[in-house]
Amino acid sequence: MWTETPSPIGPLRIVERYGAITAIEFSPYAAGDGRPRGERQDDHPVLAEAVRQLAAYFDGTLTDFDLPLAPVGSDFQQRVWEQLRGIGYGETASYGAIALRLGMTNAASRAVGLANGRNPIPIVIPCHRVIGANGTLTGYAGGLERKQLLLDLERNDALW
Repeated sequence: MWTETPSPIGPLRIVERYGAITAIEFSPYAAGDGRPRGERQDDHPVLAEAVRQLAAYFDGTLTDFDLPLAPVGSDFQQRVWEQLRGIGYGETASYGAIALRLGMTNAASRAVGLANGRNPIPIVIPCHRVIGANGTLTGYAGGLERKQLLLDLERNDALW
């Protein structure tokens, strides 16, 4: 099941399966990617709670999400995504720092970046908080403009 919610970074489609969030998608939405989405159901409890928490995040009153999550990915991707969840609100980390937290060398930064880019639940699993070693913004599946807006939100505590 899925629902859609407005946000300051454009409409977001939230996907639920078996009682957990499996994806948050940026508009324009991908078509034909093979991901199961089912029917739209705005009143599903998990989806309604995700909408509520995202609205609170965007208005600056929520800094930690508490949602059941079930991102689909490889073991390595899962390990990277778990590390992303450890980057606190308003903080950033480099790809190399994430690699080191995983017990790898800085040379694994590229693999971390690829896993980061495959994160199916952006914002809640905060891949926007990962930046280049020199402090610059690097790729983001939602686009660098969205990444900058999310980082600014966490510095200013509200977008709307």
